Amino acid sequence: MTRSTPRTVLHRAAGSFAAAGLLAAASLAGAAAPAQAVDTPVFTFGGPAETALHPYPESGKPKSSRVGITLDNPSEDEENGGFDGDFTLTFDLSGVAGVADVKIDGEASPDCEITGTKAVCEDWGIRPGSQPAAGFVVTAAKGSENGDTGTITVTGRADGATFTPFTTRLTVGGPDLVMERLPLKSELTSGEKQQAPITFANRGTRDADGVLLTLRYSRGLDIPQRYSNCEYTVDDPDLPDFGWTTALCSVEGAFEAGATYTLATPLTLEATERAYYDTFVYGIHENSAAQRTALRAGAPFERGSGGVLKAVPAKKGAAARSTDLTPGDNQQEADFRTENTADFVAYGDQVAGPEGSTVKADIGFRNEGPAWIGHIRSGEDVATVDFTVPQGASVTSKPERCRAVTADGKYREDQNSPAPRYFCNTSMTVRDGAGLDLPFELRVDKAMVGASGTVTVRNTFLKNPKLPFDPKPANNTAYLILNGEGDGSDSGGVTEGGDGGSGGPSTPPTSAPDPEESPSGTSGSTTSGGSSSGTAGGSDGGGGLASTGSVALIASGTAAAALAAGLVLFTAARRRAARHS
Repeated sequence: MTRSTPRTVLHRAAGSFAAAGLLAAASLAGAAAPAQAVDTPVFTFGGPAETALHPYPESGKPKSSRVGITLDNPSEDEENGGFDGDFTLTFDLSGVAGVADVKIDGEASPDCEITGTKAVCEDWGIRPGSQPAAGFVVTAAKGSENGDTGTITVTGRADGATFTPFTTRLTVGGPDLVMERLPLKSELTSGEKQQAPITFANRGTRDADGVLLTLRYSRGLDIPQRYSNCEYTVDDPDLPDFGWTTALCSVEGAFEAGATYTLATPLTLEATERAYYDTFVYGIHENSAAQRTALRAGAPFERGSGGVLKAVPAKKGAAARSTDLTPGDNQQEADFRTENTADFVAYGDQVAGPEGSTVKADIGFRNEGPAWIGHIRSGEDVATVDFTVPQGASVTSKPERCRAVTADGKYREDQNSPAPRYFCNTSMTVRDGAGLDLPFELRVDKAMVGASGTVTVRNTFLKNPKLPFDPKPANNTAYLILNGEGDGSDSGGVTEGGDGGSGGPSTPPTSAPDPEESPSGTSGSTTSGGSSSGTAGGSDGGGGLASTGSVALIASGTAAAALAAGLVLFTAARRRAARHS
């Protein structure tokens, strides 16, 4: 009997086991939400359709492979879609008796044990999405022969939930496809092309009947050829991802064990006008229906219309289909840095309302290109929108991605009450033509004429605010003007939440501010990072934007309300006139 150390009590109190990072990294999450009350949840298992085992050696220890089984909760609702009950997973190992020896992977399956031909795992809580369920270390059994095969079946049980059974196959021997690394140039210029002569070998014990070449490249790269034996898909442009293009190319032939192959015609890899930081991933697999389905991952693919992609030397003759002995060396990756720029343009808004009212404002920025910006390896946010609230107003509603800070940009524990300043981070990608739209709601506490707050898109580091890829810092700042005297043309962007980002920052009102009304409690002209020119936000010393613009206090509450109401009518009339002009 093989038994591993059980999980701690902390795990059961916390709730769920989460996978994160480029491939997977474990972390504890909060308590799962209540189980679904109306419909019985249905959970499915995932894992490799087939795993190849190195043949049992004549001497020494056999080489091991790993089989990981995942559990998928199809709900996308983090708050209400979790399952917070106990569940049991059972793995029937009788089908691989005499074919493979199976042991628990202790790190991946701390609550599992094997008794005879059965493995049982007990756990609690299933969060939405896919998560590791169990892992096994497998080796060819002594006395097994090349080609021997068997299956492991996994089932699940829990009160108030249903599990869809899953079967994975273990086979002794098989091809071992190895992708060779290409000597690609990594420092590029926009429009530069280079040849990619894909080369791979079969170092396994059996021939491969056809191969599946996989090509995956981020938004700034392109392979102009579209082969008829390849199918292609491109990420949804509205999703905050790397804009991957994926090609799956079915290459026919018997690829013999011990032989090396290359493409008959090298691919052409191009750095497009959008390129900045990009990655090219290229891999080789045996061509099977299960492999193609797994790599498609449900995405829509379209077949190319060009010539046929071939690998040479390809030799005639049938080869027994199997699966890869060492899948870890099937893929290579290359990173590129292209000399290019991206113009991030901030936009503000102009809003008006009487004292005590709540107004809606849309601020943010647009990437006017030409490059897309994506931190593929680090996963860090690309930029931060730094918003200073206009005087006489307080924020009543903010986007979830925005965090409240002090006037000088310091940490603020209270995230619920109004703050003088907000930092809103982007995701790890900002595509060309995209940006960040941030709807805020503000209460008018004091009726003031032309109070303004700055909207600056900058680096995520406050002490180093310059965007390294942006050659036009002058348009990184715009203004949110509250109860302004004009029609919104000075807000630094399109009003009423339009596309914005069409020009440089505006000049706010120029009369001297009242130091007692300044959020920072200081007097002086409007600054952004210590500069009166309104360039990138933030300051080297961590100081805030000292003033939010010129204001004139209204003498009485009655006069304030009347003037503010007039401003609303005035602004509305100007906007109606603009729409019909």
